[in-house]
Amino acid sequence: MEGMEQWKGQLEQLKIQLEPWKIQLEQWLHQAIEYLHQIPPIQLYAAIAVLFISTLLLFSIRLFKRTKSNTIVLTGLTGSGKTVLFYVLRDGSSHQGTVTSMEPNEGTFVLNSESNKKGKIKSIHLVDVPGHSRLRPKLDEFLPQAAGIVFVVDAVEFLPSCPSVSEYLYDILTKASVVKKKIPVLICCNKSDKVTAHTKEFIRKQIEKEIEKLRASRSAISAADISNDFTLGVSGEIFSFTQCRNAVTVADASGLKGEVAQVEQFIREHVKP
Repeated sequence: MEGMEQWKGQLEQLKIQLEPWKIQLEQWLHQAIEYLHQIPPIQLYAAIAVLFISTLLLFSIRLFKRTKSNTIVLTGLTGSGKTVLFYVLRDGSSHQGTVTSMEPNEGTFVLNSESNKKGKIKSIHLVDVPGHSRLRPKLDEFLPQAAGIVFVVDAVEFLPSCPSVSEYLYDILTKASVVKKKIPVLICCNKSDKVTAHTKEFIRKQIEKEIEKLRASRSAISAADISNDFTLGVSGEIFSFTQCRNAVTVADASGLKGEVAQVEQFIREHVKP
């Protein structure tokens, strides 16, 4: 009983101490209400609208930052070495003897070159999309989530495949999902360690020339017969990758030798650690 009485006494003292604060808060609230009554309704509604829009904008920005994609799409013609690059980026092994992929090969992991780094490192979601023409529609499943596209080209067998390479790349660069989001594209010239490999500058120029031919031929077709969402280049000018709405760059690589530093740099530019 004695302890109860002491507790009640302390509670009463606390109430007495808080009474001035209660009175002060009531005065502030009364002043705030009077001030609001003095503001014209139009100004008050405008202030509330600005506060609401600002809050919504900040929330949207934070949500966007949290949901930024970590997906990188590997694509290109069959035999260009996409699957080898996938394994080298994942675990440092080329997995020699891998067969042509018939289904998307994907995984979420830390780049092998960063596996021993300390601190928090963001994983990437890497998707190797089959290059066979019948399987390319699968690409559309992954492009909307892509933070970047690595388009793999066989630098040794480039010339015979140049028209097909250019047409496939043209189709990617004119897709609405790529253009609207300005998804960056890296043209990865694989097998560049071979003596007979073409340089990345040569490959870039030849693809630009082929895309220029495609622009001319496809512009002559009725718009109703064209499946592409956007057109490439600037009217009246010879095509160059610098005219694309999204960034298109070119890099050397050798999957079998594990020389993928430029590819990793591209990935980390668009999927921050």
